[in-house]
Amino acid sequence: MKQENIALVVGANGVIGSNLISYLESLEDWKIIGLSRRGGKNNAKTTYLSVNLLDAEDCEEKLKGLTAITHIFYAAYHHEDTWAALVAPNLAMLTNVLTTTEKLATGLIHISLMQGYKVYGAHLGPFKTPAKETDGGHMPPEFNVDQQLFLEKQQIGKGWSWSALRPSVVGGTAIGNPMNLALAIAVYATISKALGLPLRFPGKPGAYDKLMDITDAGLLAKATVWAAINPICANQAFNITNGDLLRWNDLWPKIARYFKMEVAPPLTMPLQTVMADKAALWTNIQEKYGLEKHPYEQVSSWAFSDFVFSWDYDFFSNGNKARLLGFHEFMDTEQMFYKLFDELRAKKIIP
Repeated sequence: MKQENIALVVGANGVIGSNLISYLESLEDWKIIGLSRRGGKNNAKTTYLSVNLLDAEDCEEKLKGLTAITHIFYAAYHHEDTWAALVAPNLAMLTNVLTTTEKLATGLIHISLMQGYKVYGAHLGPFKTPAKETDGGHMPPEFNVDQQLFLEKQQIGKGWSWSALRPSVVGGTAIGNPMNLALAIAVYATISKALGLPLRFPGKPGAYDKLMDITDAGLLAKATVWAAINPICANQAFNITNGDLLRWNDLWPKIARYFKMEVAPPLTMPLQTVMADKAALWTNIQEKYGLEKHPYEQVSSWAFSDFVFSWDYDFFSNGNKARLLGFHEFMDTEQMFYKLFDELRAKKIIP
């Protein structure tokens, strides 16, 4: 009889965490506990806990019954406005979860840490591409690096192992997430169409023709579990991407066609500025098409979109390390966007 795995998914309501839970629910021999500030709706395989991860006492109180945890999948994120300010809260949340759980769960096997290209300095400006896991580090502050160093130190002499997943921009449909590019594009297109406007790329001019990659949230979920259950992956980091590259100058007109819109030349428009007054218009669109009444701020990741559309340099990594060790999943990025837009329509988030 196979051992049942008990997964603790931290950051359960985000784009990454929610897709990971969906994937784990599709597998045999897994039970899931989802941690987030908001909690969630329990089902036969997943139990949700509402926890303030920044509060060590709340973590100890809420997690004290989790003695059977075998795997921790850490995908939580706390936003601050500067790179330096991100370090303390994001390191504290991981520390609170791990130190609490480690004392209780004597059968702990693996801890999975979600990272990204910030490890390579991608957020700071042009960086070496394709980025490889062996690339040298950069001047701190960088919370992803601090979290990994904490895990490496904590793991010494322990029976559990860790892995770090490094996706590019993640494609998913979770609502209320500050980093959801596909949803932001869909809402931007919907509002542009309602105003009778063509779809213009709103980013920096140089960003329109640069190469970048994307990571589908479903593919990332599979890679995360693969790295967690294969001993060959222990104590290593892996770039995880769809396996292809895109240029917005090729994809943007195709997205316009999906929404049955004309496309016009790029015009640099900070979305945080030009979309700030569109809440009432969005409410009208929801009423007109019978959409779900999600608040405008929950469907508009404008700050993140501005960030992505400002990358006037190549933004992609080398994913061969995972492939050489046996992870061969891939996703056509163009089709991924259409799939996500279809999901948003099916969920009545966009018309």
